[in-house]
Amino acid sequence: MSRSGGTVASMAAKRRVSFSIDEFSLELLQAAADRAGKPLSVWLARAAMSEAVRQGAPPEKPWDEDAAAADDADLAASEAMLRPSG
Repeated sequence: MSRSGGTVASMAAKRRVSFSIDEFSLELLQAAADRAGKPLSVWLARAAMSEAVRQGAPPEKPWDEDAAAADDADLAASEAMLRPSG
């Protein structure tokens, strides 16, 4: 699943992505991530992978939770930059 200049190339090679989401949905997703004790980025990645597999698109590689957790600080900094200041 590789796209040049695109989103996720593989579970091993991480790329930053951005998307738009309404405030209500963001609050709902953040609350779910908080309840799970996971950073939003990790929770979203797991939810997206789960949904993709549920729909019949098995991952090319197994999920690497350690690699995802190692990216938490970088992803949190990216998310903080995307939040509107105010």
